[in-house]
Amino acid sequence: MWIIFISHIFLLYVLVVWTYHYDVPFVSTPENVVRRMLQLCNVKPDELVYDLGAGDGRILFIAAKEFKARAVGIEIRPQLVKQIEDRIIAENLQGRVRVIHGNFFDVNISDADVVTLYLLTSVNERLRPKLERELRPGTRVVSHDFEIPGWRPVKVEVIHDEWSSHKIYLYYR
Repeated sequence: MWIIFISHIFLLYVLVVWTYHYDVPFVSTPENVVRRMLQLCNVKPDELVYDLGAGDGRILFIAAKEFKARAVGIEIRPQLVKQIEDRIIAENLQGRVRVIHGNFFDVNISDADVVTLYLLTSVNERLRPKLERELRPGTRVVSHDFEIPGWRPVKVEVIHDEWSSHKIYLYYR
């Protein structure tokens, strides 16, 4: 009984600490959802795609390789930044993909054509003023599973796979 209680307290502590340091846990977007997000945004060659909370970089690499876009990821976790940097070199994408080690709240994204998000609704809400301040009119913002409170999506699409469904929200700034 005490072991269960202690394990629950420890799990709660880990979640609180994780949230305090990183705002959201790292959960990757399935590749079929990434492709659909980028298709909904109508990403064109040489457009600039920003991924806020880049994780393992899969959005960056699919944007660069399949859509011929330039891609910038912003990631706070050093081990994930290193993973992306190593893959950029391994796939010879130095001119198309880059990663910034930092907090996306502190990085200027005003040159973005497209912004991708897989963040919690509460984080999207805190991010909204930055998006409104920095993004040019017409910039496309696409969010996996979580809305941006206060914005009305121009399209909402649900994708089903074997295990779950995913909601994609498309916005125009």
